[in-house]
Amino acid sequence: MAKIINTIEEFEALINGDKVALIDLFATWCGPCRMIAPAIDSVYEKADGKYEVAKIDVDELEEVAYRYGVSSIPTLLYFKSGKLMEKAVGLRGEEQIIETINKYL
Repeated sequence: MAKIINTIEEFEALINGDKVALIDLFATWCGPCRMIAPAIDSVYEKADGKYEVAKIDVDELEEVAYRYGVSSIPTLLYFKSGKLMEKAVGLRGEEQIIETINKYL
């Protein structure tokens, strides 16, 4: 299961690391977020150290959602070397998520 980020410091450390990072912005009450969760967890299991996968509950860490203009969830943020490379809103399949990550590896 993908790691849950609880602090802005954890978030900053992850996105500024040397690996591509996928951040899933979700909420526990969000139906589509629950639907995408198995795909996110599968992508995490397949990472094999090549990239990072983490989740942020927007109700717990609102600052990240505000910073990146997130108004709908689920939203996937793809980072490389601290820079936001891509933002995807709505449901995505596992293959589509991995294809996007591979663009930045």
